[in-house]
Amino acid sequence: MSGSPTVRRRRLSHLLKELREAKGFTAQHVTDTLGWSRGKLTHIEQNQWKRPNRRDIEDLLDIYEVTDTERRDAALSLVRQSRQQGWWVSYSDVWGGGTFVGLEAETRSIRTFEALAIPGLLQTEEYARTVIKSGGFTDEDEIDRRVQARMIRKQVLAGPDAPLYWAVIDEAALRKSPLGQLEHLLDVQSPRLGVQVLPDSAGPHAALTAQFVILDFPEPDPAVVYVDTGSDELYLEKPPHLARYESLWRHIQATALSVEDSRSLIQSLIDLK
Repeated sequence: MSGSPTVRRRRLSHLLKELREAKGFTAQHVTDTLGWSRGKLTHIEQNQWKRPNRRDIEDLLDIYEVTDTERRDAALSLVRQSRQQGWWVSYSDVWGGGTFVGLEAETRSIRTFEALAIPGLLQTEEYARTVIKSGGFTDEDEIDRRVQARMIRKQVLAGPDAPLYWAVIDEAALRKSPLGQLEHLLDVQSPRLGVQVLPDSAGPHAALTAQFVILDFPEPDPAVVYVDTGSDELYLEKPPHLARYESLWRHIQATALSVEDSRSLIQSLIDLK
């Protein structure tokens, strides 16, 4: 799997913040020393940037007294990799900034809970088209383009470096799915791709208010939780937030049917079609 510029940029942001804190510098001290605007360093450290400027990074490395050639080269290598463009840039009209698909491109494992729909990486072309149309899109060319973007995105689950993928899907989402989509959910399962169903019999549960995805990365990159609240998209990285969603995931997975029982339920829904 080729390196994702989104992941490299995130790693660079974390590195620069760690270097500043190791020196005991405040963000205000650094910005005053470099003559930067007040928010510039904050944007860098919070990964709110798109194409890191090499000169800016060199200035930060200088003020943090990073003189070791190997460490400087490693940081500047991240700058070069961060400035590359992922495939999703060609679909910026679909993915916007592409933060999520950029992170997804280099994850080690993906764990997702969906209450209302089939997760995007498991959608068939027919199902994706229906979902997109239900979002209010009517122009056929635009619909085709959005479907194409979703199908390309699914390639992250192909090949020897594909991440471990695990989905828990609410039974209500399955009942609204067409035959082909249900059959696809059975066909794609493997030791590295699992699907569990949260049955109607589970009743109210802790995740009723949001769909979320936990993305785990190889060292040294920490996990990130993506939360879709319906009105906002959140990216959570702080340890208390990660711990909360890890606990929520364990609860949902334990409440859901086993993989085998989930397959049986999906098959029963297929038999009713």
